[in-house]
Amino acid sequence: MAYFGVDSTLSSESPGTAPSTVPAAHPSAPIPVQGPSVGHNVRVSLGDSGAEIFPLILGGAEFGWNVDLESSHDILDTYVELGGNAVHTSDSFAAGRSEHIIGQWLHSRGLRDEIVLAVRVGGHADNPGLGSVNLIRAVEASLTRLRTDRIDVLYLDAGSDSASALEDTLATAEWLVESGKVRAIGAFGFTAAQLVEARIFSSAGFPRVTVLDVPFNVLRRHEFDADLRLVAGAQSMAVTPSHALEHGFLAGRQRTRLRGVLSVRGTQLAANLNRRGSRTLRALDAVGTELGVPDAAVAVGWLLAQKLVTAPIVNAYAPQHVEELVQGVGVRLSRAQLADIARASE
Repeated sequence: MAYFGVDSTLSSESPGTAPSTVPAAHPSAPIPVQGPSVGHNVRVSLGDSGAEIFPLILGGAEFGWNVDLESSHDILDTYVELGGNAVHTSDSFAAGRSEHIIGQWLHSRGLRDEIVLAVRVGGHADNPGLGSVNLIRAVEASLTRLRTDRIDVLYLDAGSDSASALEDTLATAEWLVESGKVRAIGAFGFTAAQLVEARIFSSAGFPRVTVLDVPFNVLRRHEFDADLRLVAGAQSMAVTPSHALEHGFLAGRQRTRLRGVLSVRGTQLAANLNRRGSRTLRALDAVGTELGVPDAAVAVGWLLAQKLVTAPIVNAYAPQHVEELVQGVGVRLSRAQLADIARASE
């Protein structure tokens, strides 16, 4: 943990030694911060997975892609210093380099037992899909890259495989859980119908899907539709929405154009999205100014105010971004502020 201010501790002096040259701190200097941060005491249950996590999961999508190893480790260090304890990655992020970087960090810091490690599989080119053989190979490859013997939450990427039978996938997941390689099962890209089917299989002894990752933020609400919400709520699933900042746009740093709209540039759709994005940023600006926090913190606070959301998955490019995002955990938006943001994003 970093210390702020000047250390006023003087070394003991023996008779006959030269007096210490360490200056005493000025009375007005900030008090040194010692011990764990307040965030270390902030934990929520990750559904029925058995894990207790900080309500903000650090994503590793940029590690090994837009962020190098050293910078990635700085970001991870800052997250833990501020109280974070949950890290998310995927075997497809930077072709596995994200997992390598996180694995090196976990090993060098000796933090494996303190971190809840969530991994999405199914998208790596070497082991694509959720077929039994490829699923086992994908998990083994991830464990090797992460330098660990277990994954705390294994997200199954249904969008990567439309051919494999869900029963076969869950049967393989059952073996992974029983062998100790995986502790809990999550879902990504699942439809409401697939979640219902998975719950039926769980009644026959297959592991339950207890965590749901769905792309969701104030500008992207359609993917977490009524049916998916209903099923997730009925099954008491923990929702960990990804794309919490819409690729950084909701942090307020990219105000000219939404990423992903370039393919429809010049169309009415692109114009509508950009107008809606601009209105939303103005609403986040207003609330952020009122509360004294950055736009990114307001966007995180909006997500945490939504029913069923346990902890958003957020990516960062620098340690200062983590500091901004973590502020969102303490943001409590009023009904009026939530209504203003929702209205602007319509």
